[in-house]
This record gives sequence, structure tokens and C-alpha cells, in this order.
Amino acid sequence: MNTEPHPSLLLQPHWVKAIRQYAFAAEEAGMLQPEQLDIVYQQQWFKLLVPKAYGGLELPLPELIRLEEALSWADGSLGWVVTLCAGAGWFGGFINPEAASEIFADPKVCLAGSGASTGTATKTADGYLLNGHWKYASGVKHATHFTANCLIQDENGNSVLNEDGDQLVLPFVIDSNTATQVAAWKYIGMMGTGSHAFTMQNAYAPANRCFKIDAVAAVIDTSLYRYPFMQLAEATLAANIAGVAMHFVDLCGSIFERKIEESRRMSDENRVTLMKTLHNIKENLQGIRNQFYEAVDASWQAGLNNHLTSEYLKPVSTTSRLLARIAREGVDELYPFCGLQAASPDTEINQVWRDLHTASQHALLTFME
Repeated sequence: MNTEPHPSLLLQPHWVKAIRQYAFAAEEAGMLQPEQLDIVYQQQWFKLLVPKAYGGLELPLPELIRLEEALSWADGSLGWVVTLCAGAGWFGGFINPEAASEIFADPKVCLAGSGASTGTATKTADGYLLNGHWKYASGVKHATHFTANCLIQDENGNSVLNEDGDQLVLPFVIDSNTATQVAAWKYIGMMGTGSHAFTMQNAYAPANRCFKIDAVAAVIDTSLYRYPFMQLAEATLAANIAGVAMHFVDLCGSIFERKIEESRRMSDENRVTLMKTLHNIKENLQGIRNQFYEAVDASWQAGLNNHLTSEYLKPVSTTSRLLARIAREGVDELYPFCGLQAASPDTEINQVWRDLHTASQHALLTFME
């Protein structure tokens, strides 16, 4: 098994410096700062999964996951916004080509949205009228478009059913100026993501802004858009949590060394305990990262060979959940050794701790099965 390199190797040092320099300003403002967004736009990180046909990067999954882990290592909020908004760009593989060309023409295109089906779309003669309230739209303050899942209704307001007789739910992508933002992100971490809510009242969406996420229905027929959305989402979120955890572990290294140098009361036994604990956490985290990336790489290769079965997908789901759990548990084991600075909201390590414990609450990775 290969040893997965540290995520810092994927980023230019001056990017990391700028991203972290404005992390607290982003937290205070509740959104990424212009200096951070400049890097995002220059590197086209919001277009990581947008089809090449529309000017996107269409990055292979193994490269994508590693980059998103690195960005979250640089800063949790920035990594999360890039991951969620770039993830919505993946929908470009399924959207009507005419609509997609229009949407992704903007060099600063950013899609923010929600996967919850908390709205309705009522059919009209040439489109739909959207109504509803959607929460947790990361990056909403600088989004050019919103994505939203809707319960489909006919012209009379009756539910439209799918082939199985269940309520039909379809996603839409609409211009951000057709919705109203609602301040709703009041959590202890990921404060720079601006993951607020938005509402729509009789917002008109042309028929070509409605799409279906289905490999068979993909407009862009490449490996990226044939890869299942569930494992794509699980892996990207797990990588984010891992990146934040590695940032915390790195900070612990310098804190522990300083404690050993400055503390006259610490016994030799406690010094050994301190560094042994750090070493064990690093080893555990590295071990599951190795397994995680091995599973991701194997599934991607299987997809390239048109042999992507559950044999390859299940390990992605399992290792994603294990990675999230081991990252969280490792951080919590180290936390008591960090002293009061870890409990101060004005310190970097506390910000990282808060980000980790907010991101790891995502329901997708809560249970092992």
C-alpha cells in the first residue's frame, strides 16, 4: 500500500499564506474574502467538475479529492465552499447544453444550493414556477446560481409521480437574482462559508433549467459523469474533514514541542505520553487515508474500464465514513493536551477545532452503513 503524501504538497505556499491570512476576516464577515476568492477564480476551483465542453476543468476524481483535502487543510471554510460549489458544477454534465453554455460562460460562475426537497416546481406552458425554502447553501453570498431540489406538480398543483409511483423530485438551476437570501448560518464553525438559506416565490425557471441526475441521462458522456453521485459526495466530504483534522494535528505538533521546551513541571513520563499520543494519531490518520485513497483510485480506474460495480463503490463509502470518524476521534484525543489556547475563539487551533466539529456533523457520514 502506498503512503499518501501530506496535502500541503499540492498547494503553492503563497496560496496557503493568503488563504489563512484572511480566515478570521472571513469568519467575522460570514463569507470568503476577496483575497481568497481571487485565488479561487484564478485557479478555476469552482469549475473543477464543470465539463470541459463549457470551459471547465473536468478534473479526474482522484485529483479532485486530493485537491479538496488540501484546500480544507489550508482553511476549512474555503475548502468546504470550493467542494460544495464545485460539486454543484458537476451537474453541468446533466444540464441541457444550451442552458449549460449560458450558465458556465461566467468566469466567476459559482453554484450554491441544497439537496433537500423543500420546495415545489409547478409546471407551466413553457417552464416551472418554483416555491420553497432551502437551507445550508454554502457559498450563497457570492453564488451566481442556485441549485434546488423540488417536488414536481402539474398545472393544477397535483403531485407528479415517478415510474415507481413515488413523488417525482427533480433538481433545478436558477439565476441567483431570482431567489432571496435568508441569514440562517449560526453555528460554531465553518463560519466563513456563509451557508445561509434562500427562498423562492413563484420564481420562473425555463424548462431547460430542470435536469435529471442519471448516468444514462448524462449529456456529457465521460467517466466523471458516469461516476455515482453518492460516492462522489461521500468522498469529497470525507476529504474535507480529513484536511481540517490534519491542520489540527500539524498545529498540535508545534504546540506540544513548545510545551515541552517551556514547561518545567512536566515530567519525562508526561513528555513521552504527549509525543506518543501525537505520533499514534498521525499514524492512525495516515493509515485510513491510505485506505481511502486506494479505494477512490480503484473505483475511478474501474470506471475508466467500464467495470464500476459495488465491489469498487462500497469500499469508497466505507472508508469515507471511517476517515471522517477517525479524523474526529483523533482530534478529540489531542484536544485536552493543547491547553486553554485550544478553547479560545481567537486562536487558529480553536477555529480549526470548531470547523472540524461543524463539518463532521454532516448527515451523509454519520452512520457506518
